[in-house]
Amino acid sequence: MLKINNLSVSYGAINALHGISLSVPAGKIVTLIGANGAGKTTTLKTISGLLKPKSGEIFYEGTDIAGLPPHQIVARGLSHVPEGRMIFANLTVLENLQLGAYLQKDKKIIRAELEHIFGLFPRLHERKKQIAGTLSGGEQQMLAIGRALMSRPKLLLLDEPSLGLAPLLVKTIFEKIVEINRAQDLTILLVEQNANLALGISHAGYVLETGKIILQDDSAALRQNPQVKSAYLGS
Repeated sequence: MLKINNLSVSYGAINALHGISLSVPAGKIVTLIGANGAGKTTTLKTISGLLKPKSGEIFYEGTDIAGLPPHQIVARGLSHVPEGRMIFANLTVLENLQLGAYLQKDKKIIRAELEHIFGLFPRLHERKKQIAGTLSGGEQQMLAIGRALMSRPKLLLLDEPSLGLAPLLVKTIFEKIVEINRAQDLTILLVEQNANLALGISHAGYVLETGKIILQDDSAALRQNPQVKSAYLGS
């Protein structure tokens, strides 16, 4: 579904990504792990059109989308849940979700998607009239994922969903990610600093270090890799 070839991205004179290549098969969860500053968030932002690549190709369903504006990429079926959630804090939970469906004109479809999201995250239904900025961190993460799902994506980019959450909530969020992948056959590219969790739910993984991919394998093999164990799994 997604294939990246030799992608390079720069912030001015600073090279953030140095010719990375990766692929995400349809229906799978693929994770990108690495330390802070490795280029994980840069990769997702470039895929979703928030950053322009210096060079390289981003093929989504066979079409090169590199450099397209974000709204056109969303319209093609790709949604991005950003690091730090980035919800609209002054709007209600319901208004946040409705904004996620801004490209959808059919009100019946919007209602059906809302029901689906509320079934997935009952907490959001309980708090649908609440101002989003007053939600807990875990509830805000649920809202960010729900908002992204409102556009009915085929590919979901998830950036650090466990960031700043209590362990119990992290477990809940990751269970929901697996549920979304299996129930909706939704393809997911997951960026996550908690490598153990990410490799535990994904099918394949890539290790990014200072803007270069240094390892790639199926997730079970990466969990057993001595280099990954030493650097990212605390053993």
